[in-house]
Amino acid sequence: MRIGVFGGVFNPPHLGHLVCAQEACAGLGLGLVVWVPAGTPPHREIEDDPGIEERLTMCEYAVSADERFRLSRVEADLGGRPGYMADTLPALAERAPGDDLVLILGGDQARRLPGWHDPERVLTAVAAIGVAEREGGEREDVLDAVRELPGARDKIEFFDMPRIGISSTLVRARARERRPIRYLVPDKVAAYIGAQSLYRAAVPAGAGRGTA
Repeated sequence: MRIGVFGGVFNPPHLGHLVCAQEACAGLGLGLVVWVPAGTPPHREIEDDPGIEERLTMCEYAVSADERFRLSRVEADLGGRPGYMADTLPALAERAPGDDLVLILGGDQARRLPGWHDPERVLTAVAAIGVAEREGGEREDVLDAVRELPGARDKIEFFDMPRIGISSTLVRARARERRPIRYLVPDKVAAYIGAQSLYRAAVPAGAGRGTA
């Protein structure tokens, strides 16, 4: 089976993330997508971070209704140590012997691949790099960016991704301003953000319910 590996901060997970995972399943022939929330990203600070356990809970709410999706704690359980995909992928491979791992990336992430920690090890651990291609096309930019990384171009597979104007930054800003976030994130995620007052939100847990 081909298993997608979908890493990210997911702060919070939104419908764009779900669409990306779905399109990766369809476009890359994946039987499963494993979501890997970052515990401590090595190259960035997580803005407005409510904590890894809160982000894991939101991811669980986001993926639990789809049998194609699973959640992994492999980076969350590093005890605050930075999580590198060069380590995460081999760890996941040990848990799925005989399966092929496909790393799911956006175009911007793929272009930065040569600058990752131990990118050669990343390539060795996967059968393919699945790159989301949005309207307008960016294949040549991605392929040009990785041309000096041996074997990278041969492992890249593109899949179509509709352009969706949702970001975690947008969701956090709307929550902070007490504006509705329903239809931007799954209902359970919206309710959790409100109930826990995440991102300085003060939205009641029941907010988001309404008439059909």
